[in-house]
Amino acid sequence: MEHEQPSHHHTGHKHEALINQLLACATACEICGASCLDEPDVTPMAYCIELDRDCAEICSLAARLLIRQSEFSHDFLAFCEIICRHCAEECGMHEHEHCKKCAEECLRCAEACHAHHHGTVTLN
Repeated sequence: MEHEQPSHHHTGHKHEALINQLLACATACEICGASCLDEPDVTPMAYCIELDRDCAEICSLAARLLIRQSEFSHDFLAFCEIICRHCAEECGMHEHEHCKKCAEECLRCAEACHAHHHGTVTLN
């Protein structure tokens, strides 16, 4: 019995710019989370740190899925967009420079993810 490989519905697409954006967002989130831990009063930053960590992990995974042309990469970008928007919203509520930079990077990433997966996802 022959085993058929699923075809990659995105084979041939250029993902370099999106991968770079995902990695830039992950980096900004890591920097923000680490910088939040250095703030004099860390307690109000707890949720920000939590979202920074989640967003960094999810963006990193999304980049890796695109790099290896996983058949799930485009669907995963929808989830990545959601966490990026949540992280941007939270970071945007803080006055720290690292939070502002992170919020900007997360919004750029959310828009890039949206542009890439829009119309290809069937998630509810």
